[in-house]
Amino acid sequence: MDPTDRRRRAALIAAIAGGLVLLILVGVGIFGLLRGPDTSAPSPSTTTTTPTPAITGGIGPRPIVALDEPKESAAAVADATFTWDTTSGYSPSDYAQELADVTASIEADAAATDVRAYLPTPAAWAQLRTHQTRQWLTIDTISIPDAWGTAVAQAAPGQIPDGAVAYTITGTRHRDGIWNTEPVTTAHPVAFTVFLTCAAERSAVPPPGTGITETCQLLRLSQLDNPLR
Repeated sequence: MDPTDRRRRAALIAAIAGGLVLLILVGVGIFGLLRGPDTSAPSPSTTTTTPTPAITGGIGPRPIVALDEPKESAAAVADATFTWDTTSGYSPSDYAQELADVTASIEADAAATDVRAYLPTPAAWAQLRTHQTRQWLTIDTISIPDAWGTAVAQAAPGQIPDGAVAYTITGTRHRDGIWNTEPVTTAHPVAFTVFLTCAAERSAVPPPGTGITETCQLLRLSQLDNPLR
């Protein structure tokens, strides 16, 4: 391979693997987690030229539905945060809007900043689009971190919203794109925490055995790769 082609290929892989530009945010209370730049890049061992399966369920933004169980809600939020396709005709703000639609009003502005930090900037999006880049997430583990119990026990009255819960998620962020008609794929381990607020309510059509369901909304997202443990 020509040295120039090797350099261009390396630049493509770096763009696919590290196209996130994260802002620094100082929040308030238990959800005030410091955000920083994502400087990680995949090792050569995680980069292949093997085609990957198509993302199921469509390539555009998908509404987040059925947020009626905390753990499943956290997984749905995580999936929506990481799943996008630059060839869909949509922009990062379109993907962010699906998360905004399920965000609690008390943290709407801060959560919007959190979500934007996980998505490529418009400039990065334009560059990634030239390589038909898409991204998705596979979840390995999802659980309430020990630190959350400690935080709840030590919080002052009113500091944590009623019904708030945190789930730390580990998994793999996948990206693929095209270089000279050849597929290029990267996989990078990620960890982060999703903060939700879930309120119990009586359903008009109750599930079998109970008339109570939970409605969950997004509160905040932690810094990528700096979750609660």
